[in-house]
Amino acid sequence: MTGSSGRAGFVERHGLWDDAAREAAAEMLRRIEVDGIEVVRFSFPDQHGILRGKAMTTGEVAGALAGGVSMTSTLLVKDTAHKTVPPVFRPGAGIGAPDLTGAADFLMVADPATFRVLPWAPATGWVLCDIRWPDGRAIPYSTRDVCRAMLGRLAERGWDYVAGIEVEFHIFRLEDPRMAASGAGQPAEPPDVSLLTHGYQYLTEIRLDELDPILATLRRALAALGLPLRSLEVEFGPSQVEVTFQPGAGLESADTMILFRNAVKQVCARHGYHATFMCRPQIENVFASGWHLHQSLRERGTGRALFMPEAEDGEDALLSAFGRQFAAGILEHARAASVFTTPTINGYKRFKAFSLAPDRAAWSRDNRGAMLRIVGGAGEPGTRIENRAGEPAANPYLYLASQIVSGLDGIDNRRDPGPATETPYEADAPALPASLIEAVAALRADQAFVAALGKPFVDYICMIKEAEIARYLSDVTDWEQREYFRIF
Repeated sequence: MTGSSGRAGFVERHGLWDDAAREAAAEMLRRIEVDGIEVVRFSFPDQHGILRGKAMTTGEVAGALAGGVSMTSTLLVKDTAHKTVPPVFRPGAGIGAPDLTGAADFLMVADPATFRVLPWAPATGWVLCDIRWPDGRAIPYSTRDVCRAMLGRLAERGWDYVAGIEVEFHIFRLEDPRMAASGAGQPAEPPDVSLLTHGYQYLTEIRLDELDPILATLRRALAALGLPLRSLEVEFGPSQVEVTFQPGAGLESADTMILFRNAVKQVCARHGYHATFMCRPQIENVFASGWHLHQSLRERGTGRALFMPEAEDGEDALLSAFGRQFAAGILEHARAASVFTTPTINGYKRFKAFSLAPDRAAWSRDNRGAMLRIVGGAGEPGTRIENRAGEPAANPYLYLASQIVSGLDGIDNRRDPGPATETPYEADAPALPASLIEAVAALRADQAFVAALGKPFVDYICMIKEAEIARYLSDVTDWEQREYFRIF
């Protein structure tokens, strides 16, 4: 077992906080005392965008802020069934990574500016953390740091990345959590659930009112967390809802998505519901969910919208020349980026023609069948690129980072997206991967991603995804049983 906290003076010794962070830490300690907080959850986002961490009692919080909180390094190499992928008890963990050998420790270092009091958990605080090795070195597997590094590349050029979140998910009534010991495997048996609405009445107020008891509870919790909520909407499918947030710059939107997903699942569970961000649940008549990422760049200092067409771009231009290059980069690398936008095996079962989900790397003006939907135009500072390929389960830091890597490649190589299409399901454009297997192969072969993220990180992500794929391929599915058991 790991210890509850790290090394005294670790944060100051390695210069991990600036003055603003120190002030935020002091305010955090003050709020803990004033609000009667009894425990604080220190959490970091892992490779899947899942929060992991420890709950520290108030007497330990000051030491945890100064010295970090120790964690087991196997958490950095888990797949989605929580199985450790590489052989960590061999030298270099069997993958040439000595820091992972023997399931050694790493440290969570709090970002005190993210501190919040959780409205659904009595006397409980929460703080998001970055991660470091015990000697203070950055951990190359930190997805928040990967995103921060890509944002830094934009900042060096005088640009800020702005992202808006529009995410669909399902809320079901929990009928049976299936907590019998026989179902406690890796992964465990999923719960039994029932619908809250029949669906197929997109944005109707009656359906909204049917969901209002839980949506109102969620709305109050998200507001209490200070998340920039815009809307809660009824989506097309049964028990399906959509939430949108105000756009944020830099890490803000990714941090919002991490806390939002955690909050939704926890609040729903406490009220007898099961919320899932799985793309396409295996429930009759249920529709697939997407995560549509709205993105733009603006000039630092002036705030000038860099995607908004100017007079020289032409009267009917959808984007500025700069924005067209950024969009072209996203299209060029869409197949490789799918590992980050659509990281689960299940997510690829959403890519179907004429389904309001894309099936190829095409772009269009305000067309929800295209992978890239352009919203805005001349004279509209809010002009942006909406990527509709993402799934709700994506790690938000890697989703954002993948867009920046792709877009910068488009700018640096002055790529041209070609003409926009009005028929996205018939466009002459590269097909999106049909499976996670295809996506992983595309990522390994994509030199722009290898150069930007580094081959070790690309290999690391692919290793974890390939472990999930191998388990999937070795499992006998319902389809196989129906298809072959009687006929052969």
